[in-house]
Amino acid sequence: MSAAPTPSSEGLITLAILAMGGEGGGVLADWLVDLAEHNGFLAQTTSVPGVAQRTGATIYYLEMMPADRDGQRPVMALSPFPGAVDIVVASELMEAGRALQRQLVNSDRTTLIASTHRVYSMTERTAVSDGRVDARRLLEGARQAARVFVGANFAELAEANGSPIGAALYGALAGSGSLPFSRAQFEASIERGGVGVASSLKAFAAGWLAAQPSGSGGPPAHDVDGPALGPRLIERGTRLRRLLPTAAQAPALHAIVRLSDYQDERYADLYLDRLEALVARAPASEAGARVVAEVARHLALWMTYEDTVRVADLKIRRSRFERVSQEVRRAAQQGLHIHEFLHPRIEEVADTLPAGLGRWLLRTGWARRLLGRFVSRGRVVRTSSLRGFMVLYGVACLRRWRPYSLRYQVEQQRIEAWLVELSALLPQQPDLALQVARAQSLVRGYGDTHARGWRHFEMIMAQLPVVGQQPDAAQRLQSLLAAALADDSGRALEQALRSA
Repeated sequence: MSAAPTPSSEGLITLAILAMGGEGGGVLADWLVDLAEHNGFLAQTTSVPGVAQRTGATIYYLEMMPADRDGQRPVMALSPFPGAVDIVVASELMEAGRALQRQLVNSDRTTLIASTHRVYSMTERTAVSDGRVDARRLLEGARQAARVFVGANFAELAEANGSPIGAALYGALAGSGSLPFSRAQFEASIERGGVGVASSLKAFAAGWLAAQPSGSGGPPAHDVDGPALGPRLIERGTRLRRLLPTAAQAPALHAIVRLSDYQDERYADLYLDRLEALVARAPASEAGARVVAEVARHLALWMTYEDTVRVADLKIRRSRFERVSQEVRRAAQQGLHIHEFLHPRIEEVADTLPAGLGRWLLRTGWARRLLGRFVSRGRVVRTSSLRGFMVLYGVACLRRWRPYSLRYQVEQQRIEAWLVELSALLPQQPDLALQVARAQSLVRGYGDTHARGWRHFEMIMAQLPVVGQQPDAAQRLQSLLAAALADDSGRALEQALRSA
């Protein structure tokens, strides 16, 4: 694949690497300097550290040019100039978007090499609703902005070969043909580095292959048929495909897996029963299908609400211990201690109890005060110890009794009321029903976050009888929802309600 940049009249090649902490961006820059200097080029690299919200996002800038200049030493720049970068390497799709935003990518000049996986930014993670940037739009923008675009999930390739992503990106850079060096010269710079050579060369080879026209480049993988279902869910998957429009099937298949993991297969059946009743009321139109698809997603999220049982279950899973070990890069001879800070409120304790006992606790002052002595302060539980693990294991084992708990009964009543409202609106006002479905995004998390979200949800739903009579009912409800999502305090929503 030949994608060599158009060099300046003096043979200057400019290159920017956008990477986050721990991804090997600095090592990648060092390899490139070594590559250039061992093959008749002069090279210089600088780095501009970013902010902690992107886990130490850094721009490494490198310039190289042939050394044969009649003994003259060039003056090289310390940072990239918009529109004047020949090669941009991005370790993640949002980093590619950051390069586009800084105008480092030029459609007449730049080769853009980017990993198509996502590491969500802090603003995406803390958004009240779904604050994720559309990966498809980012990808399409990258393709349009660059002269040549090379994209693949290089993080996955690197992980499969036991290496940081920098080595896979280095291989993609070699495979793209955008630098005047051979593959052997690229690999020699890794060998001269002397650290993690074997794994780096494997990841390099995988990246090189992905950059070829027949490689695995292209858009990030998206499920079309949904996840693979185990034998206990096969029939439920068949029922779901018969029941739902195509657009709703993939997220709903993920939903029945999630619901079965959260409770059991009968809980997944309840989900399908609820969807089937809604589909029977939906008009045979694009608007009706859109509402069904939206409800399928939000219903699954609501039915798998976060409670103490779920939190305890997730904290003691083998996959979590493995993930933490990978994140801290624990060596085989090192121990691992995980400390969890837990601070359940009295309300959360009551929610976990059988419904009658939980209601008694909430309305009995002396019982609340007595329990408050034990839960008023947070507790640190070391889940890597046998004692700490067993404490959370005991809470997680309450899953089979969850349907008898206060929280379960309250949430199911709320869900049923929401579905009744949707069923009433769907035949005649599908656009308004769509906004009611999306209002569920306010009900999330646990503790104070959940209480605050539910309060805002109730405030919006209380306006439905009045708003529903207006010709622009869907737009009005949408504006109220946007106000509720604007801030956690609820001030924007209160102002919107006053002016409505």
